[in-house]
Amino acid sequence: MPAPGALYRRAVLGALPGVGRGRRGNDLPAVELAVRGVRVDRAHLADYDRVCGFRLTDRLPGTYPHILGFPLALRLMTTPGFPIALTGVVHVGNRITTHRPITADEVLDFTTYAQDLRPHDRGRQVDVVLVGSVDGEEVWRGVSTYLGRDRTPGGRERGERPTPPTATARWRVGPRVGTEYARVSGDHNPIHTSRLGARLFGFRQPIAHGMWSKARCLAALETRLPDEYTVEVTFKLPVPLPSTVNFAVLPDDGFALHDSGGRPHLVGLVR
Repeated sequence: MPAPGALYRRAVLGALPGVGRGRRGNDLPAVELAVRGVRVDRAHLADYDRVCGFRLTDRLPGTYPHILGFPLALRLMTTPGFPIALTGVVHVGNRITTHRPITADEVLDFTTYAQDLRPHDRGRQVDVVLVGSVDGEEVWRGVSTYLGRDRTPGGRERGERPTPPTATARWRVGPRVGTEYARVSGDHNPIHTSRLGARLFGFRQPIAHGMWSKARCLAALETRLPDEYTVEVTFKLPVPLPSTVNFAVLPDDGFALHDSGGRPHLVGLVR
């Protein structure tokens, strides 16, 4: 796997005025990257489980292969000419399909590619696809939607706010969640780990990683998940660090995360 630290240094360099924007293209690179023979470090798996709230077992949480293959996706997003700058990018959606349980003793192969570059009212969006296979059989697939902002964040959602669902649980999200998740995931985007970095991209304080929020919700649903499932989430308002959030189980296999004022952070569905 590529070294995430070097890739983030490249991303920071690419964000410098007069350097990065000129290197970004208008189209997606016609490239697919692959790494074979990825093994699970059980100590790292246990660390990830603790940070996200999962039980400590040899069975991989549905979000864990995203962590294993993330450096490969990161390498793709730092390819010269990639149309969205990595620094300051916002993760706005994620869909994971787990075809069967995956255990810590299995060896995975990963491939990644980008698709569906499209305009957004605050910039451009792209889907980064990551596929995990064992012995040639696809066992896991993740599709992450990223937003590259052309302007600073537009602020709070406007319009009538629906009544939030009744909370099933209330969680205190501590100030170190960003740095702890960065340590286990390799995602060191400064909007999650640095107050200064967050402010440079329009946030008043660091925000939690979207995939931590999704993983924390799946950990709360862990005993209800079947062996084969798809879980899709849309990330709404970011979770500021620190904060208190309300988790709710919704009818028809839905779930949601809201702030104490009822504003949505995340809406998800298991099917």
